[in-house]
Amino acid sequence: MHAVERWFADGFQRLHPRLRELHRHGGELEGLIRIEYGRAAAGWLGRRIARRMGLPPGRDTARLRVRIASDADVLHWHRVFDDADEMPSTFVPVGGWPSGYWRETLGPMQLALAVETKDGGWQWRPCAAWWNGMRVPLALLPRVAAGKRIDPGEGYVFDVRVTLPGLGLLFAYSGRLKSRSLTH
Repeated sequence: MHAVERWFADGFQRLHPRLRELHRHGGELEGLIRIEYGRAAAGWLGRRIARRMGLPPGRDTARLRVRIASDADVLHWHRVFDDADEMPSTFVPVGGWPSGYWRETLGPMQLALAVETKDGGWQWRPCAAWWNGMRVPLALLPRVAAGKRIDPGEGYVFDVRVTLPGLGLLFAYSGRLKSRSLTH
């Protein structure tokens, strides 16, 4: 049993069948995404953070390719924006759904991400953060709202929105990705 199915246990059935299939067997998703930046200081800061995450600078669209694979212990995501460098992250399950979380490692940053399910998809909810192993209060970090779902005829739909209290939107990216594993 793969990490996602084991972590969700009985809750795995709440996910859309094609989302379950993707996390059981892995796959590669690809499509055009929309990129949005905040205004003034928020946009300036957002562009710098987004660039470090691999988003192409000065663009409002990009091609995103995501390879997803899972084994018994870890969920792996490998993102590539416009054929730039790969941005890998790993998700290690802690506890189980609905009270557990996933610990995502993305370079020196780690996030504890709780999961809320809705309409067959899921929303990530950050609940802790670490930088180079040191705990960082969430109040000091930008707010991240991210989720994924399956939309009939549209494929894999996701949205990532990063804001900072007092400044507003730093950056966001979203899109509809297609995959052979989502079209059967």
